[in-house]
Amino acid sequence: MVELYEKLGLFYLGLDVDKASMEPTGDLTLLKNTGFTTHAAIIGMTGSGKTGLGIGLIEEAAMDNIPSIVIDPKGDMGNLLLTDPGFSPQNFRPWVADEARSKGKQPLAYAKQVAAMWQKGLESHQQDSSRVEKFAGVEKTIYTPGSSAGVSVNILSSLDAPPAGIMEDSDLFAAYLTSTVSSLLSLVGIEAAPVESREYILLAEIISTAWIAGENLGIEELIGHIISPAFRKIGVLPLDSFYPGNDRFQLASRFNAIIASPTFKAWLEGETLDIQRMLYDEQGKARIAIFSIAHLSDDERMFFVTLLLNKYIAWMRRQSGSSSLKTLLYMDEIFGFFPPVGNPPSKEPMLLLLKQARAFGVGIILSTQNPVDLDYKGLANIGTWFIGRLQTRQDIARVIDGLGSKSGSANEKKEIGALLANLGKRVFFLKSAHLDDNSLFTTRWVMSYLKGPMTRDDISTLMADRKARPEAAGEMEAPAPQRPAGRQRHADFSTWVSLDKSIPQLFRPGLGGETDFRPSLVAHLQLHYFNQPRGIDIDESICLSLPLSGDEIGLEWEQANKLEETRDCIGQLPTTPPSDIRYAPVPDIVAQDRNLSRASRDLREWAYRTHKLDLYRTRSPKMESRPNETLGDFRVRINDALSDAREAGIQKLKERYAKREKTLLDRLDRAMASLEKEKSDSTGSYIKAGITVLGVLFGKSRASIGTAGTRILKERGDISRAEERVQKIHKDIEELGFELEEKLDELAERFNIEDIEIEEFAIKPRKSDIGVDRIALVWRTDSSARLTPS
Repeated sequence: MVELYEKLGLFYLGLDVDKASMEPTGDLTLLKNTGFTTHAAIIGMTGSGKTGLGIGLIEEAAMDNIPSIVIDPKGDMGNLLLTDPGFSPQNFRPWVADEARSKGKQPLAYAKQVAAMWQKGLESHQQDSSRVEKFAGVEKTIYTPGSSAGVSVNILSSLDAPPAGIMEDSDLFAAYLTSTVSSLLSLVGIEAAPVESREYILLAEIISTAWIAGENLGIEELIGHIISPAFRKIGVLPLDSFYPGNDRFQLASRFNAIIASPTFKAWLEGETLDIQRMLYDEQGKARIAIFSIAHLSDDERMFFVTLLLNKYIAWMRRQSGSSSLKTLLYMDEIFGFFPPVGNPPSKEPMLLLLKQARAFGVGIILSTQNPVDLDYKGLANIGTWFIGRLQTRQDIARVIDGLGSKSGSANEKKEIGALLANLGKRVFFLKSAHLDDNSLFTTRWVMSYLKGPMTRDDISTLMADRKARPEAAGEMEAPAPQRPAGRQRHADFSTWVSLDKSIPQLFRPGLGGETDFRPSLVAHLQLHYFNQPRGIDIDESICLSLPLSGDEIGLEWEQANKLEETRDCIGQLPTTPPSDIRYAPVPDIVAQDRNLSRASRDLREWAYRTHKLDLYRTRSPKMESRPNETLGDFRVRINDALSDAREAGIQKLKERYAKREKTLLDRLDRAMASLEKEKSDSTGSYIKAGITVLGVLFGKSRASIGTAGTRILKERGDISRAEERVQKIHKDIEELGFELEEKLDELAERFNIEDIEIEEFAIKPRKSDIGVDRIALVWRTDSSARLTPS
């Protein structure tokens, strides 16, 4: 049953609770995942079950291959990594050891109890080990910016120019710039008003000038620009009158003190803050990225959260629009980051996300202890509310006021107040724009073990294997194999070399004052790919370095190393040799090659044979990848298209079955109208059962389709004395539910990404579109060769 809902994009939250008895009814609480594109808020005091509900939502998203970015100020969300499909006591032992000792129990024996309890709890909520296994297979990473406990985050690109979608929207650009500048100033302890603060105005001018020019900045470059900006006026005032040089130096010194601090080194190590890579793996599978910031100071938290939100906005603006839910951004405790009073740096990007994210299929979920922690402008953009147990009557009143017009009439507000006053632990009041009425539910048993806040050692243990991987260590992709150097070690060096005068020579000295230099050919290659029907018209620049041993009879460019420097990669090296150097032999094929013409020709021929623009395509749906789009990213786009197509198919089923449902219910209503009162009292139950069959799709109910059939069979005895026609209609309603279930299952299978065949094809450049921009003989020492990026 649960598998069906996952195919339909339904989040299984828990069990419905009867408002009168406050007891679970046995009906599943389900919400369409697309409803979360209108965002959600979770409100409840400590101990109300907020963390469990939040973890449950992220688990459900992962089961639907929807990735999540999780901001974790308290350290609880790392519990998402504590899953074990086998429910082994040995695996539970590390996470229950402290609790076992506090209770005077042996850790292994206590772990056995906890593992059994967790398995039993999951089974009581219709979740077996296969579901846990599927969730355990989702990659989860705990990032710890400014710390090496988890996977570190490199913020060197924090001031990179935003994408064109932001640069071209003046309001969006202004908001992005404001939050960036404010977060930088918060890092050095300056609270700046954008209109009045000269620190703010100076940084905004520096950063906007660079971005408009298409330049990226790092904090080191920013310090240099503060001391010596690229402009001489701010507004109509001379720069030195508005902000004298000595004062600018003091501001630069504050930033310098930050980056000079030994603790700041951790901010410059680890993975790049690449949202796409953090959301999806190479195969397009969803990831869960948890940013644990409990160890940071308040200023550092504000800086990083603002930076992350801006990066998220920049990624979002590069996505195509979507009506389905593509990803979740979850913040476990919003207090201080989105207040109703004041404008911390994080407020502007969060408000922008709440206003614009829906169009891109992005859902925002905010968790807090009280609605007064949320900006009132943000409340209007939140479509779903989960309200748990609150501490005081004043808090309940604030929640009702926070809901505002969503609370409806005075009677409805009174009813909500009464319900909120009697909520138990893990019971939530649910109000959603996507449902017809308010309800109560108790959260399901989560698949993750809820240990509580993660310590530094906990995170370090969980991320030990992850940090050992090159991706987490911030390493580059493995370079091309180096040409064997055995013959070079014993080369005969001489104080001169005989080369054709037309051959350009450049020199890259080492760090140790070496005098022995070895030759290599370095070339800057330009390729152009053009395909008019596909709208492809792009250039590719490649910088190659081919070491020479001295006895080559032909140039083997396939053994060249690809350098990182692709723009004028050899233009900044000196042309004058250092004094007293010795040269290794140069092969005749190069030494006598005028202007290196033959080497250039060979390079173009090799590039024509080996270089192509790799692309991917599918026949159904008919889609092709974009230039330089990875297979994983292409799979993500296919999955988004399938999700949209599936939602369209569900909508068609909804329209078709709505008519049939209405016809059956009208017939049942008319048939029962003639029965005596005690029997007609059952009519409401029958009609409710019929609505339950399709309620998941129509937003009328959260009960399961299977429950409808069960309820029908249970009540069939009550009408056994009624007319045969009534029983026939009743059976038709039951069969309608089974038929719909089959159709929905077929629909889910039809749009399954695993069944989509992806083909690979390529576009080759024309020979005339391959050019060698520059080629030269570059002399290197052994140490400078090791410094060359590759």
